[in-house]
Amino acid sequence: MLTPRRIEIFKAIVDEYIQTAEPVGSKALQQKYHLPYSSATIRNDMMALEEMGYLEKVHTSSGRIPSTAGYKFYCENLLENAALDNKMQVAIRQAFDTTNMNIEEAVHLSCQVLSDMTNMTAGAIGPDAKNQHLAHIKLFPIDERNAVCVFITDSGHSETKTFHFDEDVLVQDIESCTEILNSHLKGVAISDLPQKMEELKPQFTMLVKRHETLFAAFVKAFVKFANENVYFSGKDRMLYQPEFEDIDKLKKLMGMLEDTENWRTMDSNERAVAVRSDKRSELTWVDDVAIVRTKFHINDVESGQLMVVGPSRMNYDKVISMLEYAVSIIENIYSNNGGRDE
Repeated sequence: MLTPRRIEIFKAIVDEYIQTAEPVGSKALQQKYHLPYSSATIRNDMMALEEMGYLEKVHTSSGRIPSTAGYKFYCENLLENAALDNKMQVAIRQAFDTTNMNIEEAVHLSCQVLSDMTNMTAGAIGPDAKNQHLAHIKLFPIDERNAVCVFITDSGHSETKTFHFDEDVLVQDIESCTEILNSHLKGVAISDLPQKMEELKPQFTMLVKRHETLFAAFVKAFVKFANENVYFSGKDRMLYQPEFEDIDKLKKLMGMLEDTENWRTMDSNERAVAVRSDKRSELTWVDDVAIVRTKFHINDVESGQLMVVGPSRMNYDKVISMLEYAVSIIENIYSNNGGRDE
């Protein structure tokens, strides 16, 4: 049975483990948190909490650590919803004031800022382009084998892709290619672009010398534009988390981060344990990994998610506050195509 005393002891254990990453013992808990109970009473309650599934015993220590079920209970019932520190608010705001950015750049910057501030991996599922239509393409040659392409949709969303060609491509071929695409693909749904490209192949063959190289590059880019909108910053920060000193756990995590489909289908993952916070964020645990996600909306069609990925031993109050503050800035600047997304 969860009594008020056991809840108090449990919260102290979670708070201590989040700070130290060390299994928590009854005597240290009593002394540091000034609990008005004997070590024996605390120890008995810790055993009871373990039997209820909220704590786990570490074989190499007499102390205990929270289980996934324990973190879920903690986040559902014991989060303090602390206000974000003013210094952190200023740091996040200033990151957005440094330069004019489109929504994609702002989302990527948010990930970098969140990763720096949490010392964990931050990621995003960007606005989904599948329901949008192509408005314009701009292709900028860098040299004979490299070019930058900007895709702009009817909602104002833009995305940048870098092309690396296997052979030299003339500037006039790039210009001819861009003219063909803009004259025939304007208004086409992003998801239909690869199929429409096949219909344009004869024109490429007639008008563009390096038609095969350019054609293949655009087909690949259109497929990515429609399907690949997952981004991560700070993957290497997981190397410094004690939970991932185990090489097998680290490999599993890195494989998880590389699997873009995994993040788009997180809600249907059978191994995931999820709970929604009192605010906008959703918390999910998959094995030893915790994911805090917050959705943002740009307009009636476009939405995305910012997230922080790390060990279950995470300062959830702080992470949720940071995520939701960053999301509020993104929505304030970019929603309904106001602000800088041009």
